[in-house]
Amino acid sequence: MKRVLLFIATNIAIVVVLSIVLSILGPALGLHPDSYASLLLFAAVFGFGGAFISLMLSKTIAKYSVGAQIIQQPSNSTERWLLDTVARQSKQAGIKMPEVAIYDSPEMNAFATGPSRNNSLVAVSTGLLQHMDQYEVEAVLAHEVSHVANGDMVTLTLIQGVVNTFVIFLARAIAGVINSALRGNNNQGEGLGGFAYYGIVIVLEIVFGILASIIVMWFSRQREYRADAGAAKLQNAHAMIAALNRLKSNHESQLEGTMTAFGIAGKKSRAEWFMSHPPIDKRIAALRQYC
Repeated sequence: MKRVLLFIATNIAIVVVLSIVLSILGPALGLHPDSYASLLLFAAVFGFGGAFISLMLSKTIAKYSVGAQIIQQPSNSTERWLLDTVARQSKQAGIKMPEVAIYDSPEMNAFATGPSRNNSLVAVSTGLLQHMDQYEVEAVLAHEVSHVANGDMVTLTLIQGVVNTFVIFLARAIAGVINSALRGNNNQGEGLGGFAYYGIVIVLEIVFGILASIIVMWFSRQREYRADAGAAKLQNAHAMIAALNRLKSNHESQLEGTMTAFGIAGKKSRAEWFMSHPPIDKRIAALRQYC
């Protein structure tokens, strides 16, 4: 319930903020409300705006949604080891030390998030610490540090913003063309009613959204390979392979949104096109070149 309420509150806040921005930008740029330029501005503000606001709030949202406990002062040897490992790996990767957290979950997982390479969070689940040995956990941490060092959070946000913009723009532009065609050249036809217009927009956004997700998921799988390769360089390829083999018996990921994309384990799907993570066997095969 807490995750649902946080999701709803965040999205309401984003819509309100972006609506205010749009109401200021449109008149300031002198755009006609019914022009394609105005529609493109609307699409870009909501397409990029929502993605970047989510990125800026990503650490806060992650902490509250999974109940992550930031390690400020280590209270035991495990917490000290986690901090020391991430500190060493982030120094090797040339980034500022991320915040390190532990969250309570039976699944073996970890994720990285944050608005930039030098303002990030790496969190590990209790399930990961319980079911993987130190050798494997260090490889998983290296994988997450590599996500941060590669700037994957920002790059994925940019790609998501672009596809969001095109989905919003094309859906409304095509619905507008259909509306104009029904009215005819003399504008005496009835055209689409309000409900019909928005119904077509919703259907088109769903269709284009599915196509767009294929692009986003393809990129997501590529950056997983890069993060695995980063773990092999920062830590050890054999350790990363051992960790991936361990994940074969894992619970399905309970993370949501971008946390899923940057987790060590992704959600299952019948079609690889819609998977944020490549199949584990493919990841292992790609890692063997570093052994």
